[in-house]
Amino acid sequence: MPVDPSFVGRVYPPDEPYAVMREQIAAFAEAVGATHPAHTDPQAARALGHADVVAPPTWAVVVAQRSEAAYVDDPAAGIDFSRVVHAEERFAYTRPIVAGDRLVTTLHVDSVVERAGLAMVTTRVEVADDAGAPVATVTSTLAVRP
Repeated sequence: MPVDPSFVGRVYPPDEPYAVMREQIAAFAEAVGATHPAHTDPQAARALGHADVVAPPTWAVVVAQRSEAAYVDDPAAGIDFSRVVHAEERFAYTRPIVAGDRLVTTLHVDSVVERAGLAMVTTRVEVADDAGAPVATVTSTLAVRP
């Protein structure tokens, strides 16, 4: 089944709040080689003006992929994840993510474009805190092979 272009414009309901914890940030920082002490040491983060340890810039992918699963896992969308190649990911921040945040994500399906036999699927995840204040936008493009 090909990727269904009728999903373009769909906005999924916000996810339940996701609690960001120090241990998650530290593990992610280690995995990506982010060695700044502000990712693991609350005092180092506070010295930089943050309320707690600060997540590396790509950490938002953790909550974005959780949100994107509602679309990717929907059989009607026509996305066979075994045939997906991640083409691009962009992060735009209103403010850094820190331990103690409770993040809510809302998924938007922005485009499905056919190129050279591939379906190029672009999603946008708006990340806010649990009070509704914007935190980040994660834009992702997947190439789905036929």
